[in-house]
Order: sequence, then C-alpha cells, then structure tokens
Amino acid sequence: MEAFATSSARSRLILALDVSSADAALTMAGKLHAHVGLFKVGLELFSAAGPALVHGLAMRGDGVFLDLKFHDIPNTVRAAARQAAQMGVRMFNVHATGGRKMMEAAREGVEATGPGANRPLLLAVTVLTSLAAEDFREVGLAGEPTEAVTRLARLARRAGMDGVVASAREAAAIRAACGHGFVIVTPGIRPAAATAQDQARVATPSQAVQDGADFLVVGRPITSAADPVAAADAVVAEIDAALAKHGPDIPHRV
Repeated sequence: MEAFATSSARSRLILALDVSSADAALTMAGKLHAHVGLFKVGLELFSAAGPALVHGLAMRGDGVFLDLKFHDIPNTVRAAARQAAQMGVRMFNVHATGGRKMMEAAREGVEATGPGANRPLLLAVTVLTSLAAEDFREVGLAGEPTEAVTRLARLARRAGMDGVVASAREAAAIRAACGHGFVIVTPGIRPAAATAQDQARVATPSQAVQDGADFLVVGRPITSAADPVAAADAVVAEIDAALAKHGPDIPHRV
C-alpha cells in the first residue's frame, strides 16, 4: 500500500447513500458532492441500481465506498474482489469472519487488476455495529465485542488487508493492536444530538477521531435532515475541531 498522507476533515466523512433508487442516490450525491469525502453504496442501493450506479458516481468524480461485505468461499471472493476493483471504487470490504484464506483471496483479486495508486483500499468488517454483547451470546460467540474485534483486526492485518470496518468504540483498541498505517473506518457515527436508531455501538464524530478513526460513516443524521448540506457541514466541523484538538496526523490514503 502506498504511503499515507494527511487530509482535510471533509475527506474523512463518508456519506451512506442508504436510499432505494439510483435517482435518489444521484440527487443526494449531487447536493453533497462538495461537502463529504466519499459516498457509501451498500446492499439496498446496489441491489436496486447495480454496478451502473457505482460506475456513474465514479465517472462524475465521486469517491465510492462499496459496502457489500463479501463473505463466501475464497475463489468466489477473489473473483468478486477483482470485479469490485474494476468498478473504480476507492474502497470495498469483506467479512473478516470469512477467514484468512478468504481475505488473502480478496487481496489477490484486487492485485490482479494491477498495481498503482488507484488500487482501492481493501477493508475487513470485524463485528457489525448493530451487535451488542447479548447478541454475541445468542449466536454462541464467547467474550465481549471489543475482544472479538481486536482479534479479527489482527487477523485482517496478517491477511494483507489495508484496514478494518469497526465501531468507533473499538478504534483505540485496534490502533493499539495494529499500529498506524492500518485504516480504521467507523460506521455507527451519530452527532451528539442524534439518536442511535438500530445501531448498538455508536460514537460521536469527536469521540471517533479522538480514538483513532480514519474515516467516519454517517447516514441518516445527514440524509434525513431537513437540510442535509448543513447537517454534513456540522459533522465536518466536529471532525475538524477534534483534529485540531487531538492532532491532524491521523493517516490515511484516498
């Protein structure tokens, strides 16, 4: 992975385009192009609009985080990763619980498209931010989420991932375990005045930056706001204030 560089508060904000049509996504992206760093295309939007929407955003100059969380046998994930890299996205993810061989296969799929600065960041999803400790117990997993997240982050790093997707509540533990240069993308970000909604492990933008997050994913607090532009700018201002307080050297590429 190429050397990391510092960047603006705005470039660290990822807007989740959790809408159900290409028209709605393009309209929202058009409004917020100059106010956020990247746009996240997840399962709902990708199922509705497909690769054409991703290509369309990329062709307009919008950075895309393709959030499909690949989790399958290594050969299938290798092929899917190659296709994702060819879409022109800036980052995409796989599930760390798919195991080391699956993550290594994803890396092989990305590298098959060729080296260079345009290669997307490859991230491993650790534990979904919707899962709380009781959910762990219900599905038969031992320990607390933080313990599992840290263990999976270490595994992801050994498998050649560029970073992980994890709750901001675990960002400090990941940074301590995996060091600098390992990207941390944090969903479940809620400005202080927002509600948690269906996320169990949430944090404010300021808390996430303080704990070492590189990118912050925000969705409904912006997209459902009466003034999405003002809401996005408020989040960026909070990120900027946290960077000024805790230091601007949180590294990342893209």
